[in-house]
Amino acid sequence: MNKKLIALAVAGACVAPTVMAQTASPVTLYGRIYVTVEAVDGDTNASPNRIRVEDQSSYLGVRGTEDLGGGLEAFFQLETGFRPDSNNSTFANRNSGIGLQGGWGSVMAGRWDMPFKSATIAIDPYGDLTIGGITSAANNRGNFDIRQQNVIQYWSPNWSGFAVKLAYGVNEGKNATVNPEAYGASLVYSKGPLYLAYASEEHKDGNGGLTTTTANYKEEGNAIVGRFQVGPVKIGASYQEFKKTGMTKEKTLYIPVTWTIGKNDLSLVYTDSQDGGANGAATQPECQVIAAGWQYNYTRRTFFLAQYAQADNDGGAACRIGSFTGGANSEPVGFSLGLRHVF
Repeated sequence: MNKKLIALAVAGACVAPTVMAQTASPVTLYGRIYVTVEAVDGDTNASPNRIRVEDQSSYLGVRGTEDLGGGLEAFFQLETGFRPDSNNSTFANRNSGIGLQGGWGSVMAGRWDMPFKSATIAIDPYGDLTIGGITSAANNRGNFDIRQQNVIQYWSPNWSGFAVKLAYGVNEGKNATVNPEAYGASLVYSKGPLYLAYASEEHKDGNGGLTTTTANYKEEGNAIVGRFQVGPVKIGASYQEFKKTGMTKEKTLYIPVTWTIGKNDLSLVYTDSQDGGANGAATQPECQVIAAGWQYNYTRRTFFLAQYAQADNDGGAACRIGSFTGGANSEPVGFSLGLRHVF
């Protein structure tokens, strides 16, 4: 890669925080800085009232393409997260990979969001982030909200609004006792004011991301997703089911509503999750999460967010507000102020 071009791109990013799309070479430098200040209370002695400065998936990335001729292109992306509030980031821990694309679609290998995550967070007004994000109770509290390592994916072209994604997390961890693999697929229709999707994901001999492996264990998630826009109002819904070895079927309903008034976005999200405990247990987990937010869009690249979120857990449930949980049967609550800028 041309070292002078990279040096020029980095220098330009320091002078003016604009999208770096070089015309001489199809390489783009881009990123996001997003930080919230949160007052949270986990409703337990282990999670007392506190104030946090939290990174909301800030990142820096570089992506590009090369024309190989005959309608074929090579593409790459390297994306690394960083924490403005602390210095414990891991390099290239976000969507990164290399692949080929053409009129038939795209195929890539690397580390990337699974189709289930991409299809479901598309209706989250908070973009899968903050104390009001979708993983507070939905997406199996993040277990089916995965950026899978060692993954191969196929993305179809857009056919009159329809698109397909397929993913296989390979079994690099196979040994004499376990054969951990992950499979994912989604079918999305997006055109005009309507968004519809079906997504499915399966983890074999392991949990989400295959970070923990267990022989003869399987978990499967399925989601139906929809959103419709009527004038300034977006109304969405997602119904999800999760089946795990030795556990009852977990059922989750997620409903987000967003009303845009000028530069203001007013949002309200309700989530209800039931069951998913051990087979034969006397009681089953149940939780509800409510989140409300006001987002002021200074520009298309910069916004301010004020937010409130609360979870109510029963039956041993441990739903949370964002990444903050008070534990089983708790009622964690939080307020948040944040600022985001993309370049």
